[in-house]
Amino acid sequence: MAINAYPLFLSREEVAELTGRKFKNLQIDNLRRMGISFQINASGWPIVVRSAIEPIKTSKENPSDRIKKWEPSVLSKAS
Repeated sequence: MAINAYPLFLSREEVAELTGRKFKNLQIDNLRRMGISFQINASGWPIVVRSAIEPIKTSKENPSDRIKKWEPSVLSKAS
């Protein structure tokens, strides 16, 4: 696999691995079918921004931690 000098974008090899296709027209078809956002460069190759396939980073805080856990009133009045 070639070194990717532009880490913002997937390399051609990475796009081929992602789509399972070597030919650009088939890669484009598969990217559309998969719902992955891409652009086509002047050479006709699909260009995929790396963030289009990486998971969204969220804060370390779990949203459920902000919600007070239910506790029976009998126990909460005992203290």
